[in-house]
Amino acid sequence: MSFDDPIDRRGTNSTKWDKMETLYGVSPDDGLSMWTADSDYATAPCVIDAIRKAADHGVFGYSWDHPDYLAAVQWWMKTRHNWEIEQDWILTSQGLGNAIALSLDVWSDPGDSVVTFSPVYHEFAHKIAKTGRVLTECPLKRDGDTYVLDLNDAQRRLTGSEKILIWCSPQNPSGRVWTPEELREISAFASRNDLILISDEIHHDLVFPGATFVPMDIAAPEARNRTVTLTASSKTFNIAGQRTGNMIIPDDSLRAAMKHRLNTLDYGAGSLAINMITAAYSPEGAKWVDAQIAHLDENRRIFDQAINAIPGLKSLPLQSTYLAWVDFEATGMSHDEVKARIRDVAKLAVSQGPSFGASGEMFQRFNLATQRSRVIEACERMTRAFSDLQ
Repeated sequence: MSFDDPIDRRGTNSTKWDKMETLYGVSPDDGLSMWTADSDYATAPCVIDAIRKAADHGVFGYSWDHPDYLAAVQWWMKTRHNWEIEQDWILTSQGLGNAIALSLDVWSDPGDSVVTFSPVYHEFAHKIAKTGRVLTECPLKRDGDTYVLDLNDAQRRLTGSEKILIWCSPQNPSGRVWTPEELREISAFASRNDLILISDEIHHDLVFPGATFVPMDIAAPEARNRTVTLTASSKTFNIAGQRTGNMIIPDDSLRAAMKHRLNTLDYGAGSLAINMITAAYSPEGAKWVDAQIAHLDENRRIFDQAINAIPGLKSLPLQSTYLAWVDFEATGMSHDEVKARIRDVAKLAVSQGPSFGASGEMFQRFNLATQRSRVIEACERMTRAFSDLQ
């Protein structure tokens, strides 16, 4: 099975393709969808085989306890990230959006403030608003083609009402992989301000050669009394629709509070999703992920070369994720003009930079987790849309 095999996702209730016209004004008939973070190719064969086996069995009754699943999560974290975890630390949620909402519910109250570092995944701010919390937005500092911390500035922005810090590692939308030293700085910042540290590490498997991802718990084990790590197989294996994620919580007190909330909500993971993830977190799944990274790395190279050849456009170099973060500021155009050209001329549905916070006004985010031919076509469309800059 190739990552370049054509798959038509239109008409399948795909958020990425079937909502692109409603959300971005680009018809799926002649447009390309490059916005929300899921992939356009099929998942790993071992995952598909697990579903076939379950379907052949034909019974989908109640299930309880999932020791094989917990062991698979343990194995994956150890072999892929050198992170040794205990099975008791692992709690499941209905995806990481749900995990973030649960974390806000358990460890803060309406009216409390929550810290983020922008630009960052827009759902952080959405969840904060939906749950009646208040956003404390701390901009990252642009340093050439990347972002760095400015914790002195961040400290000045705090009001004292903050209870939680939601951290994104690797960083979405920039694809930045944080160093262990930077992670310790963030951990110390959370400790100084008595903040629960929620580390969203959903993109941790999709790291390109030359970069090394380190889990927050490895970088700053001294902060286990305040750290909750969120992980999922959804981005890695393109199974986000199964809505299953992990909250890995070493601290007994924090874990007990979350477990109690899950029990009051009568939440339990679906057995089909558990079967899929157990199959994914395996040697066969690891080989497939390695092949996917090689595919994405070449997509990244092709995209960056084409976009950076257009005067005024700059695709920031990715260390991880499949989400290209493109700076349009040097074009001298307004955000609305850039948006119109991408929508009406290139006919691409992409994620709008301002949705990622105050630092994203002149950016657009492009999803490269697709067939190579689509990346090439998107590059050709962007070149035509901005041809007057050549």
